[in-house]
Amino acid sequence: MICLLYAHPYPDRSRANRALLAGVRDLPGLDLRPLYDLYPDFDIDVEAEQRALTRARVIVLQHPFYWYGVPGLMKHYFDKVLQLGWAYGTPKKALQGKTCLWVTTTGAPTSGYASDGIHRLPFAEFVPAIEQTARFCGMRWAEPVTVFGAQRIEDEELQESATLYRERLQQLARG
Repeated sequence: MICLLYAHPYPDRSRANRALLAGVRDLPGLDLRPLYDLYPDFDIDVEAEQRALTRARVIVLQHPFYWYGVPGLMKHYFDKVLQLGWAYGTPKKALQGKTCLWVTTTGAPTSGYASDGIHRLPFAEFVPAIEQTARFCGMRWAEPVTVFGAQRIEDEELQESATLYRERLQQLARG
């Protein structure tokens, strides 16, 4: 089972995220959780989300890369759902041993993540906070899927990214 947490505040504006979702939507055992549709008021049903995460072997965090991190609702989700004594700490770690795959899109091309680029740092410098969120909860971190320059990416390259995403999820689901 795959639990895909999708957090895009403006999904209709994101050709890249729509293409990525279209590439995996029909996978067997996929539980798509479109957070902004489910919780437009940010009033998260913590028990329902914890049940969804408990059922999953693979947890996917898919969202646009906003201000060097996750969109507001995803951060709120972490704060509410990943509770002490449930996701980490004692008595148990409900997410222990599950695989976490981060799938993100950026507005800037890869060149924007260089010392002379708009963001001045390699993209890898922005990964640790999200990776550590997964690891702190005892999850195994899978190599992320990142689509750079999502607003200007060519259709063919976007389709290749969607295919890669699908193949990665199938591979992770098999264990």
